[in-house]
Amino acid sequence: MDRPPRKEASMADVARLAGVSSQTVSRVSNGHPMVSGDTRERVLAAMKELNYRPNSAARALKSGRFRTLGVILFTLATTGNVRTLEAISASAADEGYAITLLPVATPTSTDVHGAVTVLGEQMVDGIIVIMEVRLLDAAISLPPNTHVVVADSDAGDRYSVVDTDQSGGSEAAVRHLLDLGHRTVVHVAGPSESFAAQRRAHAWRKTLEEAGRPVPPPVAGDWSAASGYAAGLDLAADPTCTAIFAANDQMALGVLRALHERGRRVPEDVSVVGFDDIADSASFLPPLTTVHQDFAEIGRLCVDGVLRQIRNETTERGTTLVPTRLIVRASTAPPPHR
Repeated sequence: MDRPPRKEASMADVARLAGVSSQTVSRVSNGHPMVSGDTRERVLAAMKELNYRPNSAARALKSGRFRTLGVILFTLATTGNVRTLEAISASAADEGYAITLLPVATPTSTDVHGAVTVLGEQMVDGIIVIMEVRLLDAAISLPPNTHVVVADSDAGDRYSVVDTDQSGGSEAAVRHLLDLGHRTVVHVAGPSESFAAQRRAHAWRKTLEEAGRPVPPPVAGDWSAASGYAAGLDLAADPTCTAIFAANDQMALGVLRALHERGRRVPEDVSVVGFDDIADSASFLPPLTTVHQDFAEIGRLCVDGVLRQIRNETTERGTTLVPTRLIVRASTAPPPHR
């Protein structure tokens, strides 16, 4: 004889077992802070004993909150985007939120609007865009009343923006090389359409000009180690090149390999600085001097910013810059005596 299906425990069942009101059970389910520790433990124990699972969909419909953040991004191929996404995910989890990821094939107004629409249908509370707005159509605007924070962009005062201090980090890298005694610094630049690459290149040029130093032509790269290697082969053939600032660590890695293959010693003959401070940069040969980005802080500020909008705690727009710091390792030294 088949047994009748077991009745699922209700909120009232949990309340009776724990000796509290249904409202208290609801507060515990929603992580409300106004519940004493002892009461919370009793309610959680009752939930476990009865195998009670709160109905998150019902809670969301009642509160209007889904405890999910949407993340739109253009590519997962760059170290910065991946580390920013990891940081956002960790910070969201700390706040009790999940994330829904939606890559966008091309950074156009139509595609971004489409992504926002899809995320709206998936019932997210707010959106974080990891995308360089420089790449977007000039007329881009997200739907009104969208809670949104943009990471690593040039959105001006249209949206809340969180970004690394690209200019400050690049200036520190170039000044470090000039202070060591190098006459000038060659720049291996990131892709021209990248906001971050443009900021880093602009700061490199400005720092040299303010120091009254010659500004050599930048060498184009695409963030990859292969493009750094190609640039390094050309620079290795130039005996006047004694200092190189690469716009990211991956390109710096390619530069190091090319210099090694062409017999140019680092740092005895040529000093090299990168940008990002990726986990492996301390294990390059030699260990790489680089600009450290605080991706964890970027992720935290993105999540905090969008949650403050959701809670109606702010309507401010503008850019928050996260400071960088130069990590000096063994890839830089004074220039060789001539």
